[in-house]
Amino acid sequence: MELRCKEVVNVLDGRRLGHIVDIAFDLQSACVLGIIVPGEKSGWNIFKGTTQLFIPFGCITKIGEDTILVELSGQGVPENPYALSQSKKK
Repeated sequence: MELRCKEVVNVLDGRRLGHIVDIAFDLQSACVLGIIVPGEKSGWNIFKGTTQLFIPFGCITKIGEDTILVELSGQGVPENPYALSQSKKK
């Protein structure tokens, strides 16, 4: 099953969150912690650091053929507790 091809959609507001960028694992227990999708893009500055969104495995409600449905109650990346900041590119 190729997860990167599936689109992630928040069922609470219908927002498309993008495709999976990475999967987080706990190496000691060999369990999946969650998935990481691209965050919201801000402006036209391509040199600005990007934000990614971590979605815990418990928030995934359904994995379908084309789509992964999740339940996230955060209203935006800056206020979202699951937002991951990346360092600025040099």
